[in-house]
Amino acid sequence: MKSAAARGVEIVPLVQDTSARTADDAARAVGVDVSRIVKSLVFLIGGQPVLALVSGVSQLDESALAVAAGGGRVQRASADEVRSATGYAIGGVAPFGSDLPVYMDRDLLAHNTVFAAAGRPDTIFEIDPHTLARTSAAILWDLASAA
Repeated sequence: MKSAAARGVEIVPLVQDTSARTADDAARAVGVDVSRIVKSLVFLIGGQPVLALVSGVSQLDESALAVAAGGGRVQRASADEVRSATGYAIGGVAPFGSDLPVYMDRDLLAHNTVFAAAGRPDTIFEIDPHTLARTSAAILWDLASAA
């Protein structure tokens, strides 16, 4: 498992007085549009955990994730599976620190910076989305479902 620092990225954790567990909570906490919040979602594809990074305003298209990952049955990971696969609880899953395959929605690249969880439900960090994609070794894909 490689931390952000081990991947050559310095992050500044922003500890919030209130929970930043949901995308709406995180956006309110730092005063940005929810589209700039990165949701780190763990899914199982063919029984193997993967991490999907999508905008706080987006719904993940599970069929698009399956295609990006090369096929297989997709199901949302349980809270226990998330913690086991990432070391983090739901609401605090960081995009770094696990060896999971990472898939990132291209929509996030439209922003100069985005905010992602930093390992706890009350802590986030700001990062350039291109840096996020590069350092998390993310596969860029259109993962948001059509509205």
